[in-house]
Amino acid sequence: MSDHPSLQPYVDAWKQSIESISELVSPLSEGEWNRATDCPGWSVRDVVSHVIGIECELLGDPRPIHTLPSDIYHVKDEYSRHMEIQVDVRRHHTGPEMTSELEYTIIRRGRQLRNEKRQPDAEARHVLPGEDDITLERQLLLRAFDVWVHEQDIRRALRAPGNLDSPGALVARDVLVEGLPKVVAKGARAPKGSAVVLDVSGPVEFLRTVRVDQEGRGSVDGSPSLGPVVTLSLDWDTYVRLACGRVRPDAVSERVKVEGDGELGEAILRAFSVVP
Repeated sequence: MSDHPSLQPYVDAWKQSIESISELVSPLSEGEWNRATDCPGWSVRDVVSHVIGIECELLGDPRPIHTLPSDIYHVKDEYSRHMEIQVDVRRHHTGPEMTSELEYTIIRRGRQLRNEKRQPDAEARHVLPGEDDITLERQLLLRAFDVWVHEQDIRRALRAPGNLDSPGALVARDVLVEGLPKVVAKGARAPKGSAVVLDVSGPVEFLRTVRVDQEGRGSVDGSPSLGPVVTLSLDWDTYVRLACGRVRPDAVSERVKVEGDGELGEAILRAFSVVP
C-alpha cells in the first residue's frame, strides 16, 4: 500500500475498526452473541457474519450455495436476500467458530491489502448487488465506513461504547455528509433557493449547509448560512443512528433541536437515512 498513500487512511481505518470488532466479540458468551442489534433482524452474530461474508467476497471466495428460510421477516427484496445469505449460513455457528473465522479473514484481507498494487482509480468490485463497478479508492472508503458502522452496531448491543472519534468515524462523517443533498432536496423537497444547516456536536463535530438551487438540486459545503430555512442540531451518535437507519426520528426527538421551519425539519428527519 505504500505505493499509493492516498489509500492508506482507508486501510488503516478499516483495520482499526475490524480489529476492534474482533476484540469486542472474542470474550463473548454464547448468549451474548445472540443480543439484538439495531439492524432489523440481526444479532451480534449476524452482524459479524455480514462483515466476514463481505470481506470473503472481496477475497474472491465463492458465495455460499444456501437456501434461505421463508419466514425471515426482514428479508423483503433482492438486496436484503443477497445480504442475508452470508448471514444465515453462519447463524448456527458457535462463538469460537465465529471468532476463528473472523480472525482468519482479517489476516487474509490484511495480506491482500498489503500486496495491493493497483492505482486508486483502478476498477474494483462494488460489494452491493446490482451496483456498477467502482474505483479501488471508493471501494476501500466504503469498506472503512461499513465496518465502522457495524462496529458501532455491536458496541450499542453490548453496551460497550467507544471509537466514536476513531479514523473510521471520520470516514463515516464524510460518507454520510455526501448523502445530505439528496436527503434535503429530494427526500424532504426543501424549497428552491433555500438553505438548511446541520450542526453536529460531540466526538465528531461539524457544521454543514445544504443549499438547494433554483433547479431543485442540492449541494453541501462547510460555509455557514445567514438565513437558513431550518437548522437541525444534534449529537454525533444520534446523527449516525439516524443517517444509517438505525433509529426512527420520533425515538430520538429529545436529542434533536429543530429551529425554523418545523414541518421541513420533520420531513428532513424522516428522509435522513442514506444507507440501504
